[in-house]
Amino acid sequence: QVQLVESGGGLVQAGGSLRLSCAASGSIFSINAMGWYRQAPGKQREMVAGITSGGMTVYEEPVKGRFTISGDNAKNTVYLQMNNLKPEDTAVYYCNAVRVVVVGGDEYPEVWGQGTLVTVSS
Repeated sequence: QVQLVESGGGLVQAGGSLRLSCAASGSIFSINAMGWYRQAPGKQREMVAGITSGGMTVYEEPVKGRFTISGDNAKNTVYLQMNNLKPEDTAVYYCNAVRVVVVGGDEYPEVWGQGTLVTVSS
């Protein structure tokens, strides 16, 4: 069984910073890519940023220049540094892992965390 556990959410004023962490647990052999998504109240879940095991990153336009995704393959952990936060960044942030292979060879196409709430006050 593979689990993703997020941490680091909270309440911050506009212009402030937060750092989210997501750790994958289980008998993991490899993870192809990890990323962050968010879902604001009344809106659909949207991608924020992603990173491959090789270190390639991608960002959605609203967060470019403000958010930085990074990963630690040895710890199966991904981070999201969020700077210059805006009220429109308020959402539940979800961690996602793609193509997770565990010891023994089973593969999980996609795994989601439970989410962590980020609230940005104006």
